[in-house]
Amino acid sequence: MKGSYLFLCLFSMSCWVDLMPIAGKIFHFGACRVSMSMTEIRAGFTAIKANIQARDPIRTLSILSHPHSLHKVKSSDRCCITHHLFNFYVDKVFKHCKTEDSYVNRKISSIANSFLSVRRKLGHCHEQNQCICGQESTEKLKQILANYEGLNVTSAAMKSLGELDILLDWMEKSH
Repeated sequence: MKGSYLFLCLFSMSCWVDLMPIAGKIFHFGACRVSMSMTEIRAGFTAIKANIQARDPIRTLSILSHPHSLHKVKSSDRCCITHHLFNFYVDKVFKHCKTEDSYVNRKISSIANSFLSVRRKLGHCHEQNQCICGQESTEKLKQILANYEGLNVTSAAMKSLGELDILLDWMEKSH
């Protein structure tokens, strides 16, 4: 009797574990390995992308893309630039992305919370001196900040949020 009860408990537990959502994939940024749910972040962004991009009044300038493309970052610099980009999004972008639409604001908040979690993980790795910032990544980051700071704070934040797919694509390709 005890054996069948134990078997039933173990079987139930294994079924429950199988139904739990996966926390995320492991992403490799140079020496740093970070678990994150890219699916959750992408779903949140996809739900608001058209709304956010429609608020971008300056279509001729990009903050994250060519000629300052992230796709050309050396693998040894990926940890450093990823850490700084997550700081950039948490400290500058999400703080200034407020709309009159509560649904959009909730999605932005959800994405921001995911970024906070990843930033914390990257910060631990960065503190352990596993991230080395090369000159190329430092220059790319300076250019991104110059592009951002050259605009009105709200416009720059909305443009950066509208370009989030550029960052997400780069992260997945770097993976």
